[in-house]
Amino acid sequence: MVRSSLLLPLLAAAFAVQGKSTSPKTVPGAFIVELEDGQQDASDFFAEAESDTITRMNLTYSLFKGASLQFKNLDTADEKAAKLAQLPSVKAMYPVRTYSIPKPEVVWTGKQGRDYIDLKKRQEGEDVFSTHVMTQVDKLHADGVSGKGIKVAVIDTGIDYLHPALGGCFGSDCLVSYGTDFVGDAYDGYNEHFPDPDPMDCGGHGTHVAGIIAAQSNPFGFTGTAPGVTLGAYKVFGCEGEVSNDVLIAAYNRAFEDGSNIITASIGGPSGWTDEPWAATVSRIVDAGVPCTVSAGNSGDQGIFFASTAASGKHVTAIASFDNVITPAVLIEQSYTIAGGEEKNFTYTPGEPDAWAGVSLPLWAVSTDSTSTEALGCDAYPAGTPDLSDKIVLIKRGTCTFVAKAQNAAAAGAKYIMLYNNAPGAGSVSVTAVPEILAIGMTPPENAAPWLEALAAGQEVVLNMGDPAEAEQVLTEAANNATGGSVSTFSSWGPNWDAYSKPQFGAVGGNVLSTYPRALGSYAVLSGTSMSCPQTAGIVALIAEVRKTLDPATIENVLSANANPVKFNDGTGFGELLAPIAQQGAGLVQAYDAAHASAILSVSNLSFNDTDNFIPELNFTIKNTGSADVTYELSNIGAATAYTFAAAGDLFPATFPNDLSAEYATLAFSEDKVSVPAGGEATVLVTPTPPASLVAERLPVWSGYIALNGTDGTSLILPYQGIAGSLHSHVTLDVAIMTTSTSAKAEEFEEVPSNYTYILPPPGTANETDAVLPALAVNMAFGSPFVRADLVPLTSCPPNITKEVFGTKTIGQPRSFPYLYVSRGVFSVNWDGQLDDGTYAPAGKYKFAVKSLRVFGDASKLEEYDVTETQPFRIQYGGVNQTAPARRWL
Repeated sequence: MVRSSLLLPLLAAAFAVQGKSTSPKTVPGAFIVELEDGQQDASDFFAEAESDTITRMNLTYSLFKGASLQFKNLDTADEKAAKLAQLPSVKAMYPVRTYSIPKPEVVWTGKQGRDYIDLKKRQEGEDVFSTHVMTQVDKLHADGVSGKGIKVAVIDTGIDYLHPALGGCFGSDCLVSYGTDFVGDAYDGYNEHFPDPDPMDCGGHGTHVAGIIAAQSNPFGFTGTAPGVTLGAYKVFGCEGEVSNDVLIAAYNRAFEDGSNIITASIGGPSGWTDEPWAATVSRIVDAGVPCTVSAGNSGDQGIFFASTAASGKHVTAIASFDNVITPAVLIEQSYTIAGGEEKNFTYTPGEPDAWAGVSLPLWAVSTDSTSTEALGCDAYPAGTPDLSDKIVLIKRGTCTFVAKAQNAAAAGAKYIMLYNNAPGAGSVSVTAVPEILAIGMTPPENAAPWLEALAAGQEVVLNMGDPAEAEQVLTEAANNATGGSVSTFSSWGPNWDAYSKPQFGAVGGNVLSTYPRALGSYAVLSGTSMSCPQTAGIVALIAEVRKTLDPATIENVLSANANPVKFNDGTGFGELLAPIAQQGAGLVQAYDAAHASAILSVSNLSFNDTDNFIPELNFTIKNTGSADVTYELSNIGAATAYTFAAAGDLFPATFPNDLSAEYATLAFSEDKVSVPAGGEATVLVTPTPPASLVAERLPVWSGYIALNGTDGTSLILPYQGIAGSLHSHVTLDVAIMTTSTSAKAEEFEEVPSNYTYILPPPGTANETDAVLPALAVNMAFGSPFVRADLVPLTSCPPNITKEVFGTKTIGQPRSFPYLYVSRGVFSVNWDGQLDDGTYAPAGKYKFAVKSLRVFGDASKLEEYDVTETQPFRIQYGGVNQTAPARRWL
């Protein structure tokens, strides 16, 4: 694979990157510089850099020495950066790139100003919080284990430390006792950051994460996973936007040097490469003795081979998500009657607007058949529909937008709408864009069932509504019978592009109740690997308290060996096969079993790579820390094999749900029964035989579990994984096209006609104009560690400005290239005519030749690249582009 040292002279910062980026976006003119290990005198570097750059961040730490730099002149940034990279004191140089929080689904949020003191909730005392019961956290709490004395750093949007359930203060003797704000509230990932010492959250994500780890007593009757820990809040996001990797590298190193025992981050983006700079940074910290948990990502819909960074780093613990067995929500309690009978209570979530005070009106259903298309209210109501101004319209959630439903109802005179959910629970919706609607709400599906039955029988159903701000509140916990306990369908799949097993295991991330900033409602139910990751961090703290160790490998290995694998669920129900390792890792963590396990395995998984790089045998060691001899019987439990491609010869990997096969590898053990004396250890050699019947061209990923059943009653597992087929054989590149910056920004990627002429602003003035620039859009079919784009002249050029690279005569690359550590999907780069050497391409006719290196490819050999070319185009300087006529490409 390509190493960064091969690329130093080539690294460049993008002028602008927009659209569906498969790799993170690049900050113009900004670079991370790492100095050589043990470098005592870097004066040559700083002397060379001083006149041309501004220091974005000083990155002088024990595990990383360097800085991130912003070049003052974007027109010469690439040329100057290439010179700096050649200095003897420079170890590596990387573009500054941005990442985002894997956006969680907001299931429910509280109302600003509501204190929830009157909440009807579970009784305090025994821990029956479902996410704790599912992961055995409740058992450790029952034993008084809380993570006391352990420092957990949360790298996120900050924490609302004034929240009553998060201690109400910041600093010494507070729950949130340390940390800082690296960026300021106005930072968006690209603009200047203004650090300050106050890590107050204005985004919400970090406060939810903090509550999952360490929430204290609250009106909802739950606590955090490890309520005895102290938290460090490292704010790396502004109120909106993204975060750059130099900020993340700084935050991780600062958290490490501040003495954090555990570091957790629910941040990332598609990458899947072990050597990506941020991932490599986190790996160093793990190797230095601090466990790091990182969310696996929320791109499960993309199917297999869509690992995230920094979760893809070596020894970094990547966390999958499992769905909660219940769907918690705080609903408003109101009443209804059927046919003038007994008044009964029901619950709902008010939306916006919520002018329900004093409304007592009969229901009118678009259709009394909840399975019908008409029930969704997505079409104009039929002729003969009565005036609905004195009705509450009952509509099923789904298919079209809430605004569309409201518009159709309003067209028939409706002022009030009650939606019923198509899933457990009820969410808050907004239809303020439809002024005719005065109030809207949503009720769980079980509430609507008797109403629909009564309406179908011709009976009147009347809802008696009150002011939501004054109504009774009820904490509801609807059973999730469809997906509860399964891997969340949104949870991203591994393995990474280096064929390492990702994720390691998972915790509960689907439908999780936790704290939220006071300004945003104080409490919320969110779904995402952003939720499962901090639960795992809290569990690591509990295990560390019991086992008296924070050794990352030991904790990861005991969690993996004691996890519970589950059967595959496509979102509608469980199948017969265990979910692949690439989706669930070892399974759902079991904290109590891991904390008290007397047998420790030396690894958390076995990865046998692909056919080209097949590892014929691997070993692992069983260590018996107990007081009695134990004999372990070994067996092989197969999981589903997942096909990467829907059919042999396909260019693009299949999306979720991938085709599964019941075929799995056979394993030969050096011993089928292994006796391990008390305090001793034994090594087992594992030789796999991949399943022969699989279609290798479809790149099947086979996996399963080695089961170890001890004579002392212990039961352990060791996940294993391999790939039947060649990662290197698969084409990485689909097509590259020329589009416009406006089309790319809109993510439309419309191709301009062949020989289209772009009128560029004068060289060096693109940032000063609103010109529509050329944009090169590249559609990646597979991951690539290295993508270059050569500008090829199609008219005569002075011979001294062309050079030959891999047989292509080129005058250079756009300064945004090469692109490193790319995942699959589309990325686009705007271009103002500037090349990687700082010069501008002369006016003329050109095409781009794009080359992407295959997985495990040799960067020095042309045959290791996939190549495609754009259609010809022309550039001229001196004016402003008009919007180009275009045809849709993607």
